[in-house]
Amino acid sequence: MQSGNPWNMDVSFVIVTYRSADVIGSCLDSIGAGGNVSREVFLVDNASGDGSAEIVRAKYPSVQLISNDSNRGFSAANNQAIPQCRGRYLFFLNPDAELTGGCLETAVRYMDENPRIGLAGTKVVYPDGAMQETISLRYPGERHTMGELEGLQGPIACVLGASMIARAELIRAIGGFDEDYFLYGEDQELCLRIRQQGFEIGYIGEAVVRHIGGHSERASASADRWRRKTLAEYIFYRKHYKPETIRRISREDRRKAWWRTLTIPLTLPFLRDGDAARDKLVKYRTILETLDDIEHPGRQGGA
Repeated sequence: MQSGNPWNMDVSFVIVTYRSADVIGSCLDSIGAGGNVSREVFLVDNASGDGSAEIVRAKYPSVQLISNDSNRGFSAANNQAIPQCRGRYLFFLNPDAELTGGCLETAVRYMDENPRIGLAGTKVVYPDGAMQETISLRYPGERHTMGELEGLQGPIACVLGASMIARAELIRAIGGFDEDYFLYGEDQELCLRIRQQGFEIGYIGEAVVRHIGGHSERASASADRWRRKTLAEYIFYRKHYKPETIRRISREDRRKAWWRTLTIPLTLPFLRDGDAARDKLVKYRTILETLDDIEHPGRQGGA
C-alpha cells in the first residue's frame, strides 16, 4: 500500500487532546509503525495545561504537534491539522482510544475495497471488552422531519467520532469539520455532509479500537455536559430542519424534561442509590434551561 512518493502516504492520524496526559502515551503507542501501511500522526493540543503537549514533545518526536494557547474545541482543532496531512485517508482518533492488532490494515483495506464509502467507523469497545454503541441509523430528531433528509446514500446516518477513517480528498472538499460545533454533534454533521455528496457511511466490524470514553469531559460538571449536548443538537436542527420541525422537537423535549423534573424527585426517597437519578434530574433541568436560552437569547431573569 505504501507509495514511493514521499509526499503521499496511506494514513494521516489526527488526534485532539485536552487534559489527556494520562492516556495519550497508550494511544500513540498503539498506532505504532511498520507494516505495509504508511502513516503519520498529527496531534493538536487544546491548551491542556496538564503536560499532554510536553509528553508528546519529549517522548514522541515523530508526532507532528500543534500546541494551541487556548481550547479551540474539537472541530477547529481537527481542521488545523487537515491541510498538513499527506495521507490518502484521515484517521480521526480520540486520545483515550487504542488501536488493537490489525486494526489499521483492516480499515485501509476496507476503504480501498469500498469506493462509495466516504467515511467509516470502527468497532469500538470499552477496556473490559464490552461493546460501545457506535452506529446510528437516524439523526437527532429525524423522526419529526418532513422530507428534509430524503435521498441520502446508505443506511447508516453516522458513526461515533472516537474512531473514524475518511477519504482525505472528500474531507477537504467539504471543508472539514463544521466549527460551529465546539464539542458534541460534529461527527453527525460531518457524516451528513458526506452523504449529501453522494457517499455512504460505513462500519468496519473487524477493525477494533479500545476506548475509555468521555475522558476529556471527566472533570466537567454534569450540567455543563448536558448543556453542550443540547446546544449541539439544536445547532444541527437549525442547519438542516424546517422551522416547524424544530418547533415540534422543542415541544417534545420540553414536555419530556418537564415531566421528568416532576417525577424523579418523587422516586428519590425509595432508591438505595440515588446518584443516577439525581444526575438525570440535573440533565432534564439543564435541558429546560438551555431551551429557554436558545428560544429567548439575551433574556435575563425571565424578563
